[in-house]
Amino acid sequence: MSSKVLLHVGTPKTGTSYLQDVLFQNRSKLLRQGVLYPAERFDAHFLAALDLMRLRWGGLEREAVGAWDQLAAQVREHDGTAIISHEILATASRGQVKRALASLGHEPGGGGTEVHLIISVRDLVRQIPAEWQENVKHRATFRYARFLELIRDPERSHRVGAWFWGVQEIPDILARWGATIPPERIHIVTVPRPGGPKELLWQRFSTAFGLDDLDLDLGTERANPSLGVPESALLRRINRAATRDLPPVHYRPLVRELLAHQTLSKRTDSPRLSLPPSEYPWVAELTDSWITELAERRYDVVGDLEDLRGTAPDPERWADPDKPAERQVAQAGLEAIRALLVEAAERQAEADRLRTKLEETRRELIRARTPRLMRTMEWTVQRLEGSPRGRQALGAYRKARGRNSLSA
Repeated sequence: MSSKVLLHVGTPKTGTSYLQDVLFQNRSKLLRQGVLYPAERFDAHFLAALDLMRLRWGGLEREAVGAWDQLAAQVREHDGTAIISHEILATASRGQVKRALASLGHEPGGGGTEVHLIISVRDLVRQIPAEWQENVKHRATFRYARFLELIRDPERSHRVGAWFWGVQEIPDILARWGATIPPERIHIVTVPRPGGPKELLWQRFSTAFGLDDLDLDLGTERANPSLGVPESALLRRINRAATRDLPPVHYRPLVRELLAHQTLSKRTDSPRLSLPPSEYPWVAELTDSWITELAERRYDVVGDLEDLRGTAPDPERWADPDKPAERQVAQAGLEAIRALLVEAAERQAEADRLRTKLEETRRELIRARTPRLMRTMEWTVQRLEGSPRGRQALGAYRKARGRNSLSA
């Protein structure tokens, strides 16, 4: 059984995609050092989280059946340290948390596997617009103003508000996941404020996971990049126009990956999505209460709880994604159309290549089944067609065959 499990349960939009890709790409190197990151595919922990919480996710839940038990079994069989990481684990219920911890060998009384809980957190000033944009990248069509209204609903009666606070209300997440874990084994990694050193977040992750002494490859192609205001507005309009006709299996590669991540995210000169200045006072007040509560619980903080105090948005730079500059949206639309045309052309070229290959294979199959005499005749005809005299002879032969057929 693992002597230690490092369980990273969120939150979304805190560098989790980068962290998980580094762990996945280095899993062989980690294992040689006694650290297990159990994953045969990059989204293995995502599927395990879906299975644990019985979440529906565009059909992927069918692939997830049994994934958590399989992951937990790998952890129990490992003799050393094991790492589990996915941000949607943040929203697990107390019952699901109890099941997860028990499956990893945790005993509430202090025995069993030594489980360390890790949560990465970022200020709400950045998290709120990021969460709306994630909704849009997952087919949502509601306006930003509607999203803000839903998350401010004290009853949290709508699924959007319930999900947002389920993965973002830091004290509650830690209360659910850390109820039976000593506070010294609960680690909060704070995302640095904007403008800090680019490598600082990884350094904090590395400290929390005990990876400081390992020489890991930190290069990765996976990321979850953000979009600007006109790009977010365009994507929402695409959702309104196309999602009814575009099933999730096609939406994800074409819209979320090709358009959002690979194309629109590269337009970095457009206005950035941010918290409306009018929303800052209640966000700041809530943040103050969180910082006070977290400090009183005496968790291990890697970074600084003051990082949770987001910078007040500048009213002069505020751009409303519900009322974007149409010229900017049109420019983003042209980029999107160009990307789709290139993708369509590449797919057509691949289809043509496969069609040609299929035809060649068909001909070879027919030739292989043709008697030797027929193959000899084909070879003779091909040789005759290659010269003027040969073509003349073939013409006379075919003409004679034609007269014989008529008389017959």
